[in-house]
Amino acid sequence: MKKPYLSVVIPMYNEEKNLKKGVLSEVEDFLKRQNYSSEVIISDDESTDNSLVLAEEFVKSHSGFKLLKNKHGGKPFAIRSGVMAAEGEICLFVDMDQSTPIGQVEKLLSFYEKGFSVVIGSRGAKREGFAWYRQLTSAGFRFLRRALILPEIIDTQCGFKSFKTEDGKKILGKLKIFEEMKNARGWKVGAWDVELLFVAKKLGFKVKEVIISWKDRDVSIGKNRNFAKESKEMLLEILRVRLNDIRGVYA
Repeated sequence: MKKPYLSVVIPMYNEEKNLKKGVLSEVEDFLKRQNYSSEVIISDDESTDNSLVLAEEFVKSHSGFKLLKNKHGGKPFAIRSGVMAAEGEICLFVDMDQSTPIGQVEKLLSFYEKGFSVVIGSRGAKREGFAWYRQLTSAGFRFLRRALILPEIIDTQCGFKSFKTEDGKKILGKLKIFEEMKNARGWKVGAWDVELLFVAKKLGFKVKEVIISWKDRDVSIGKNRNFAKESKEMLLEILRVRLNDIRGVYA
């Protein structure tokens, strides 16, 4: 059987309310209109609400969709599990809430013909729909992160990233976040994207950042996120990446 061109990985943790909005149908409707083949991998992070039941029902009645059931580890682990199962030439991971609509992938795909291995979506410097305190913590994080690492990239945290699948698997295999990020509680996100992009560049892969449309549409509950605490933890993780580099860990 011919492998798909595009694999779409959607991490899932307590997404019941987003699922009830019909987000998976939005993804399916877009992909059906394209002239390339695709697969969608929903990677569950041991949701505690009704997400798994809703996802199972959808997958059973819609071809091209797969469901992975993982032990709880946080968003990076759910994404890694999905990417490792991907069979497409290109792999995209995207948030369930469709704050970045799946159709924005069209802005990314053309860059693979120009020699890029990693193409990421960027919200730019402004976050439409963010509360003032999230705008503030986001701007502070971005300023400090660019002073320490990846100054050429504006937005490392957008949940809309793609890569050539085999290259992505190589990059994920080099990340140390999976060794150090343990005992996750809630939807643990962290600054793993920073390590992902840093290692990609360290391995010599060409990375392209592309401005995409984004508006916060997340209506999920039960992810137990504390954005102020999370920002502090993310800065510590960035320092860890810088220290790992100094020690030659990524060589």
